[in-house]
Amino acid sequence: MKTIKTIISISFLSLLLACNNEEKADGYGNFEATEITVSAEAKGRLQFLKVEEGQLLKKGETLGLIDTLQLFLTKQQLLAKKATIASKSGGVLTQIDVLKEELKNAKTEQQRVQNMFSENAATEQQLDRANSQVEVLQKKIKNVESQNAPIVQEGKAIDAQIDQIEDQITKSKITNPISGIVLTKYAEPGEIASFGKPLYKIADLSQMELRVYISETQLSNMKIGQEVTVKVDSGNGMKDYKGEINWISSTAEFTPKIIQTKEERVNLVYAVKVVVENDGSLKIGMPGEMWM
Repeated sequence: MKTIKTIISISFLSLLLACNNEEKADGYGNFEATEITVSAEAKGRLQFLKVEEGQLLKKGETLGLIDTLQLFLTKQQLLAKKATIASKSGGVLTQIDVLKEELKNAKTEQQRVQNMFSENAATEQQLDRANSQVEVLQKKIKNVESQNAPIVQEGKAIDAQIDQIEDQITKSKITNPISGIVLTKYAEPGEIASFGKPLYKIADLSQMELRVYISETQLSNMKIGQEVTVKVDSGNGMKDYKGEINWISSTAEFTPKIIQTKEERVNLVYAVKVVVENDGSLKIGMPGEMWM
C-alpha cells in the first residue's frame, strides 16, 4: 500500500514539474484588420447596389448608383444658359472685330496723312481729323470690351456650376475604395440614401494584424521588423504562421480585460502589432499567440 502511494506521489510530482516547465507564449491577443465603411456621397434613391456579405471585391469597381435624374436636368438647364451667354458674347466679339478692322484702316489713313503732312501735301486739320478718328475707334473698342467682361464672368460662373454638377454625378456612383471582403451590408436598392449614410463595410483580409500586449521587461527584446511566430488554435493542436512586428506602442496602458486574468489586469503593458499573411483561416477577433 505504501509503495502504491509512493508511485502516485512521484507521478503527481512529475506531472506538476512538467506543467511548471511548459513554455508560455510571449504575448496574447486578437486578430484585427482595417475596416472601411463606405458611405453615400449624394442624396437620392439607390438605383442598384451589387454588394453581398462575404463577397470579394476589387478596388475601383462600380457597385451602385444613386438616382442622378435631377442632376442631369439641372446640367441641361445650365448648358442651355451657357449657350445663350455664348451667343451674347459672340455678338459683342463680332462687333469688336468690326471695330478693329475699322481701326486698322484708320491707322493706315493716319500714316498716309502723316506722310503727306511731312511733305506739306496735307493740312494740319486733315492730320488732326485722322488722329481723332483713330482715338475714337480705340475708345469704342474699349467700351465694347467692357460690355463683354460681365458676359465672360457670367459664363465662367456657369462653367463652375456645371463642374459642380458633374462632380455630384460622379459621386452618385458608388465606387469600391479597396480590394477586400464585404463584412456587412447596410442598404438595399430602392432605399433613399442621404449624404454620409453607410452602405457597406469592407476590409482587406489578405493580411491580418495580431494585436498583443507585452510587459515592460519584454520591450528590450523586440524591435520593428522582427520576425516572430504566431500560433492559433487548430483542431487538437496549434497552427503556426510567420509574423513580423510592424508597430510597438510608445505608451503603456492597462491590459484589456479580455486578454489576461484578473490578477494581471492591473499591470501596465505595451501594445504590439504583428502582421501575418492570411491563408483564409484567420478571422477578425480570433485569438492568437505571439512566440519570439
